[in-house]
Amino acid sequence: MNSLVRRLRMLLGTRHGLGLLGRNCAAAFGLLAGAAQLVLALRPDISLPRWQTFLGFVALATSIAVLASLPQERISRDFTHPDVTVTVEVGDLFDYRCHLVIGFSDTFDTDTRDESLVARRSVQGQFLHRIYDGDVTALDVLLADSLGDQTPVVTETRATKRIGKLHRYPVGTVAVVPSNGRSFFCTAYGRMNNDLVVSCGTEQLWRSLDQLWSAIRRHGHLEAVAMPIVGSDLARINNMDRASLLKMILLSFVAQSRAQRVCGSLTIVVRPQDYFSIDMIELGVFLRSL
Repeated sequence: MNSLVRRLRMLLGTRHGLGLLGRNCAAAFGLLAGAAQLVLALRPDISLPRWQTFLGFVALATSIAVLASLPQERISRDFTHPDVTVTVEVGDLFDYRCHLVIGFSDTFDTDTRDESLVARRSVQGQFLHRIYDGDVTALDVLLADSLGDQTPVVTETRATKRIGKLHRYPVGTVAVVPSNGRSFFCTAYGRMNNDLVVSCGTEQLWRSLDQLWSAIRRHGHLEAVAMPIVGSDLARINNMDRASLLKMILLSFVAQSRAQRVCGSLTIVVRPQDYFSIDMIELGVFLRSL
């Protein structure tokens, strides 16, 4: 029931949805009217009540149009060059048992205790609590091991950054954390400012995506990958809503995949609460246009 309500609100609350509904309603009414004319031509002795028939056709055409126009909570496209499937669907990222992409800041902070560094509701916070049962030390050890061959670009002092980690890595750094046959690609797409606010520019995100695809290509063994809409949660990316971020991810992935295959399939997972901020009908058109 919740899914149907979400889809109806999307259909009636977006320009693309209303346009599609109007076109389908007109087409359905035309077919019903044509069928009625055909019946009357073959059986001229049949008498149909004018207004009752008209209103019945309107109601039936509207019902057919609504069913035909309901936006899907899952859209997918199979590409042949390269051979890869790209899917956008509503769901819970941590229900997927494939490789996962997790967004981090350039300091790879993990602590959610008072939510000054990492919000518990964020993907990064859920990663800590749902995968590592809130064991910050265990996750920090794995991240440090993965970053062992990386050189920090800056080391803050406790006077400049009052809590959290002090080593800063280049934005775009990816820490690959293996776990039970799959990998978590922890991508530092934003900068943790010393006021503990994460920021990220459009160019930074684009470069980070390039490095993310390279890391997945090297370590993902062409297997399935699922990821959230990175940059949509706590990072401050100016002038980009979730739909624009999603399109950027899709465009970046397809461009990189055409140069060299990245993975077998990519699923971008949209949280249910973000469904209304993304026009899934328009997104489907965009995905087909790539």
